[in-house]
Amino acid sequence: MMKFDMHCHTKGGSIDSSVSVERYIELLSAQGFDGMLITDHDSYKGYRKWLKSGKESKGGDFRVLAGIEYDTKDAGHFLVIMPDHLHLKILQVRGMPVDLLIHIVHTFGGILGPAHPFGNRSSSAMFFKKLKQHPEILHKVDFIEGFNTCEKKESNYAASELAEKLKKPCLGGSDAHDEAYVGMAYTLFDCDITSNNDLIKAIREGRIAQWGGRVRGYTRKAKMKDSFYSVWGFKAYNRGLGVLFAPYRKYRIKKLKTSGVF
Repeated sequence: MMKFDMHCHTKGGSIDSSVSVERYIELLSAQGFDGMLITDHDSYKGYRKWLKSGKESKGGDFRVLAGIEYDTKDAGHFLVIMPDHLHLKILQVRGMPVDLLIHIVHTFGGILGPAHPFGNRSSSAMFFKKLKQHPEILHKVDFIEGFNTCEKKESNYAASELAEKLKKPCLGGSDAHDEAYVGMAYTLFDCDITSNNDLIKAIREGRIAQWGGRVRGYTRKAKMKDSFYSVWGFKAYNRGLGVLFAPYRKYRIKKLKTSGVF
């Protein structure tokens, strides 16, 4: 059995995180974890910094794997896991529509699923018009984040119910941005995982023995995020950045198409 925290934001890759990869390893190892998935916002910077630091060899048997929490244009946040050493630049440019994201990820052999699908209204898939009007899109995802430490019990329950309805595997992740919440959620695999390829294979084959965790409680900060002005303010911010990055995003998509793979 291998125990992973499947949703971790690092100081090196997420502007709103204060936890280094080294500190994650210390805290998670002390709690009996075998590995972690880095899921910084639209970025592999945290993972790359970890590799460049030369400290990877000092991690022992603890596995540090690379993922991304991608900000879509029309369906909130999605967790993305790509094959070993494949860090597509298009995944580091926020604002793709969810249909295109799914197509690109699957074309290159990766997997993806909605993060906290019933969580914060500004960034959770099930509160977006796109998925309300086109629920069939959810059949194309590979997993559902069934437990997220930062969300309410009701939100996590709804996520697990959605996964059961769609017959999709569930993952548990802390979504930690500071030390207090590191390791508060987990995913237990019944096979050995040493790489992204192993992780993708395990999820596709349903090798998840258990998942879950503890919620942090509905904090004042969380309540503020769910307020009308915060929700629509963040959506406007996200859409604005999407428009700003549109030329570069189009360039990257064109590069993929001319490569003959996409």
